[in-house]
Amino acid sequence: MSKREATALLERITTDPAVCGGKPCIRGMRIRVSDVLDLLAYGLRAEQVVEELPDLELDDVRAAILYAA
Repeated sequence: MSKREATALLERITTDPAVCGGKPCIRGMRIRVSDVLDLLAYGLRAEQVVEELPDLELDDVRAAILYAA
């Protein structure tokens, strides 16, 4: 992954004190990065996470993983 691609993915992660207590979220929604990572840790594949949280896109899941790294 290029630096440009990584930067574009990380722009999907937002923090706002008024949303989820300022915890990192996906694109300003009330879906926390930790929620996505928890689902992955429980064994769901990225596609399954998107099925469980239909407002997400695969790039949102990739962004959460990159953010955690």
